[in-house]
Amino acid sequence: MKLYFTPGSCGLAAQISLREVGASFDLVKVDFGTKHTVEGDYMQVNPKGFIPSLKLGGGEIITENAVILQWIADAHPGAKLLPPAGTMERYRALEWLNYVATDLHKGMAVMFSGFIDGASKVRFAEGNLAARFEYVDAHLALNDYVLGDTFSAVDGYLYNVLRWPVRVNVDISDYTAIQAFMRRMEERPSVIAALESEGAAAKYQP
Repeated sequence: MKLYFTPGSCGLAAQISLREVGASFDLVKVDFGTKHTVEGDYMQVNPKGFIPSLKLGGGEIITENAVILQWIADAHPGAKLLPPAGTMERYRALEWLNYVATDLHKGMAVMFSGFIDGASKVRFAEGNLAARFEYVDAHLALNDYVLGDTFSAVDGYLYNVLRWPVRVNVDISDYTAIQAFMRRMEERPSVIAALESEGAAAKYQP
């Protein structure tokens, strides 16, 4: 199994889940600018050009972070990364996965865009992202993890995305529940190992 990733990107979430379930996998680094890897043209792996992509042992390739996380969870049910399929708890988990993928992940993508000027990014952060952070912070004030008391695949994705604001000068240090969540996540061996593999800072700094 191979996980195609770019350091600092959303591939961290999938890597955390793979490490949580004890999966054996190889990391293949993608140069996001050239869309190349040591294997060659990454567009041959994922024509969309996005990361991450997960190549299974049989050669099948899964794309889209939220889908990759579901596959990892379903392929390793004993790890309980997501509630069982068909249950209301599973649908609640999917609500959160999609919220992180769309409202947070894609929202943060605006802040990294080279097509949007700085002033517009400031207005977007204040008028759009702030409300998203407030919602997450209020939820985490009542829950150690997104789905309650135990870690799930959603937490790895949320942690991944919440590492980005500091990179685009968005201050979320006043969201105390988010800060506690980030510290809690960084105590997990899977997170520590994933960060080390990417050469990232071991500790999140708001």
